[in-house]
Amino acid sequence: MSLHRSSAAALAALLGISVLLCSPPCATATDDHKPIVARVRKDAATSLYTIVIKVGGVPLLLDLAGPLLWLANCPTPHRTIPCGTDVCEVVNGNQPPNCGPYTACSNGAVCTAYPFNPVDGRCAHDDATTITLAANTTDGENPVSEVSFRAVGSYAPGDLLASLPAGVAGVAGLSMLPLPLSLPTQFGTILKVAKQFALCLPGGGSDGVAVFGGGPFQLLAAPPVELADGLRQNQLPLLKNPKLDNGAYYFRITGIAVNQQQVPTPPGAFDLDGERCTGGALFSTVTSYTALRPDLYRPLHDRRASALTMTRLGYGVANIDLRLDGGQTWTLPGGSSLVQVNDHTVCFAFVQIAPSMPAAADSPAVILGRFQMENNLLMFDLEKETFAFSGLLFGIRTTCSNFNFTMGSS
Repeated sequence: MSLHRSSAAALAALLGISVLLCSPPCATATDDHKPIVARVRKDAATSLYTIVIKVGGVPLLLDLAGPLLWLANCPTPHRTIPCGTDVCEVVNGNQPPNCGPYTACSNGAVCTAYPFNPVDGRCAHDDATTITLAANTTDGENPVSEVSFRAVGSYAPGDLLASLPAGVAGVAGLSMLPLPLSLPTQFGTILKVAKQFALCLPGGGSDGVAVFGGGPFQLLAAPPVELADGLRQNQLPLLKNPKLDNGAYYFRITGIAVNQQQVPTPPGAFDLDGERCTGGALFSTVTSYTALRPDLYRPLHDRRASALTMTRLGYGVANIDLRLDGGQTWTLPGGSSLVQVNDHTVCFAFVQIAPSMPAAADSPAVILGRFQMENNLLMFDLEKETFAFSGLLFGIRTTCSNFNFTMGSS
């Protein structure tokens, strides 16, 4: 599907989705126009994240770059989407690499979608459908009221769940592709809220949180701290990889420093090459640790520091600074640069990019992995194409597990 055609189809599909999904639950949800909140959990066996946003509390894998919502093991009978509709044109046009042969869609047939496993790269063909989701609205401090609604997605064969955390039912994609299939875009359309989301990944044990639709964002601390307003005043641009099927969130790194000393790297080493669609830095929730291209990893590795004492921000080692747009710096203290793997071993939490990494297919310069994203509040605005970050929350004596999930009052 060409970029012009996909953009036109996306606009038509946004209208089609709102009509297709408008039902009594949808109408109830849109009355408040409030953001929704969902728990985010870290799976102990795989360290992948799940989000609880499906009726019955069944978790879905959270994939920041995923283009689609899908569930395995479709029931009989189930809802389908007909070919020849604007919604189907977008769903059927979302074709992950190496997923062919692609099924031509003709009027009168059932629309085919292409669910994708972001961990092992496998994909499948199955029916496009609508899926009932459930969550709570929020005022930014607590959940407020329950809401259920339907979203466009896909079914998938059960074996596509292999390599995902045990007990998950499918994948929730949050990508920034222009196709209106990711959850933030659909929530904006269905619930009439901003196409924004805040993501706070937990380090393990307790739940983290995702908020879709803008609004305030408060974490328990002494005293409680509201973070969203300040972050919105310091947003940075997201970059687009010109490759049409790449829905990852790219951003610009201009350099890296250790202990405020610049790490020597080749000129333009971090740049996103618009012609080759390579390079750049991207966020990945399916990559364990931040990974760098060999020419960037080696000089950083050679300047790493040995662990000293423990501090509030983790091990007392030299900070690693990511230099970003507008003179902003994302500082990674010991709590984000070193990982304790057992009682006696601490490892450098940066690795060299390997071809087997799911996010390495388009040859980025840097993949910011989930360990460095943990206990940072990240905010993404799909309309403005910007993002913001809090830095490690330990510095303000709180964590991503400190959202108050006690039900509040509407």
